[in-house]
Amino acid sequence: MTRLRALLAAVVVLLAGLGVRAFTGGVFAKYAGVALYAVLVYVLVLVVAPRLRPLPSAAIALAFCWAVEFFQLSPIPAELSERSTLARLILGSTFNAPDLLWYAVGVAVAYVVHAAVTRRGGGDPRGVPRRAAAARS
Repeated sequence: MTRLRALLAAVVVLLAGLGVRAFTGGVFAKYAGVALYAVLVYVLVLVVAPRLRPLPSAAIALAFCWAVEFFQLSPIPAELSERSTLARLILGSTFNAPDLLWYAVGVAVAYVVHAAVTRRGGGDPRGVPRRAAAARS
């Protein structure tokens, strides 16, 4: 995946998150938002490391999301969230165990899409197009 495609995917995910927030509510909006947060983290991992394969990308994204959620067991995210909207969006404020499942769902969806795009692109596992890989041999 190229960095540009990952950035475009990040924009799409952000717009989806804003749409869910604007047009839905309740439990669906909350957990869809959690899953979309995980997808966004996954895509941002690819912005930083566009040649990363799907499994390591998923592991990094899920570890980050779970770390943020467990960080909410401390008072720090809540304090920061009171002072900053950006901190609230990134860190949340309170621990919610079901979020751990929904992060995994979001990462799983992103993994499936990334794996399909990688296969469809005809690249080797590192994301190098087949022609470029053949030229190196």
